[in-house]
Amino acid sequence: MATAPNSSEAIDRGAIGAGMPDLAGRVRAILSGPGVSEKPMFGGLCFLIDGNMVAGASPQRGLLLRVGRDGYAAALARPGTRAMEMRGRPVAGYVYVDPAGLADDALAGWIAEATAFVRTLPAKQEKEPRRRSGRS
Repeated sequence: MATAPNSSEAIDRGAIGAGMPDLAGRVRAILSGPGVSEKPMFGGLCFLIDGNMVAGASPQRGLLLRVGRDGYAAALARPGTRAMEMRGRPVAGYVYVDPAGLADDALAGWIAEATAFVRTLPAKQEKEPRRRSGRS
């Protein structure tokens, strides 16, 4: 059974990779180095630098990129892009790019743009796991 995109259930990375090996693998090949991690989010696999999301690969939605508010309008003006929406509202600073026909050099350019923005953000501190009270 597939996990709903908004589910808080953990998503098996292997299952994600099976649904989009090309896109996630291509992003992984470009985005590597110190501080880079992967985390299941938004119904796909997201790539983070120092805890801040840079990009995501989703079998349903395609390539998600964090370009920031200043780069948002310019990113949306480019072919094959659309706004990320949550609960029917656009989320400024995040865009989806249609991965169909996205050449390696274009993908690398998008990842570089998102990485440049995310590197301006402060590193996120790791949160301690939340403990549920009243349950045994």
